[in-house]
Amino acid sequence: MTESVDLPYERVAYPATPWDMVGSLWLTVFKLKRDVDATRPAGIYGAAFVSYEEGSPLTYGELLVARATRADEGHDKAVTITDIWVDSPASVAGGRELWAIPKWLCDFDYESVRRGPVTTSSWSASLDRAPIASARFTDVSRVAPRIPFKGDVWQPELPEGGGEKRAVMSGNAKALPARARWEFAPDGPLAFMREARQLASFRQTDFRLRFH
Repeated sequence: MTESVDLPYERVAYPATPWDMVGSLWLTVFKLKRDVDATRPAGIYGAAFVSYEEGSPLTYGELLVARATRADEGHDKAVTITDIWVDSPASVAGGRELWAIPKWLCDFDYESVRRGPVTTSSWSASLDRAPIASARFTDVSRVAPRIPFKGDVWQPELPEGGGEKRAVMSGNAKALPARARWEFAPDGPLAFMREARQLASFRQTDFRLRFH
């Protein structure tokens, strides 16, 4: 039997699916060489900050870590979000109940400066003033052509129940490689990512995303 979990935001209203979102994403791909626990095995991971902006049903900031699933898990060509924080109670409630995405609340600081085609963006996330992670990106993605993307998300059942869920995300964005530097707090919930090797970084500007 699944243990019941009482969440302080479980009665918060949230938009019905699909969520048609617009915004920007800052992503770095990592390789984690060792198993951390049952939900965070060795493999390829992505860490990202996301800004969901006006034109979306909800506007909020987000920090997430997701891993690529393996063929032997029966969910080939999908990603699973292992760790995620937002600053919107409605996003927490909707994410957990609609798609079994294990969202929690945190605080964000964000700053972006443009000089010609170059944009420098700085993000940080904290929980009760304790740092979780920070990142600094430099990119020229605003001059990139718009390209389509599509992918599947598979999520195992959450402690509060509801079963496993699968979602589809599709859309388009102006995307190019970027320079990035990440810091994960050594005593924070993403400390295990300090051991991961950074492979590549990207920025998606002005994305249009349908999540359903």
